[in-house]
Amino acid sequence: MVEAIKTIFTQVGVDICGVANVEAFKNAPYGFRPSDIYADCRSVIVFAKPLPRGCMLVNPRIVYNHYGEIVKAELDRIAYTAANRIEAEFSNAVAVPLPCDNPYEYWVAETMEGRGILSMKHAAVLAGLGTLGKNTLLMNRQFGNMLYISAVLTNLDLPTDPPAEMLCPKSCHICIDNCPAHAISESGVNQLLCRQNTYAKNGRGFSVTNCNICRIRCPRAFGCDH
Repeated sequence: MVEAIKTIFTQVGVDICGVANVEAFKNAPYGFRPSDIYADCRSVIVFAKPLPRGCMLVNPRIVYNHYGEIVKAELDRIAYTAANRIEAEFSNAVAVPLPCDNPYEYWVAETMEGRGILSMKHAAVLAGLGTLGKNTLLMNRQFGNMLYISAVLTNLDLPTDPPAEMLCPKSCHICIDNCPAHAISESGVNQLLCRQNTYAKNGRGFSVTNCNICRIRCPRAFGCDH
């Protein structure tokens, strides 16, 4: 069954897909577990698409931001399409597509800390798609840290995929040393410092991304073979 489900996601356009059984989320914060969203959830299907490498090699303000939003919208389309196919092709199946990024409700204005409905990057780690770097971005052997992630919850009881090997060397501190806002440390990312430095609007009112240094300076940004 699990391979048939992964085939659905491949057919509708994902580049990588993995599964984490709901039991793998037992240590997730209360309110952000899959079963807090959908009580009968038994498995989380996690999938991702990469941003083209070229988007990283230009001034990030316009191109990087614009096509990042397009990838997110494409993942939302895939989640919707795949969820419908799962329910159509598997008897008594229920599938719940989740937003790739926005909208979400958790927000602490003082610290600019936001949390998605489900932590996509942590779900991706549990589903074997990669490991987290010190910049807290998902790192995958093939796609580096270029992936945008989404998920579908289901009542189908599926096995968890094996974990990925750690890709961020303990001795590497390039993202920490190069962060212009000093937002990254060994303990994680200060969202207030990062968001204030990174996200803005230009004179026309369009959203722009002013910084992606922790992503592009990473030696594994484009995968282990680049």
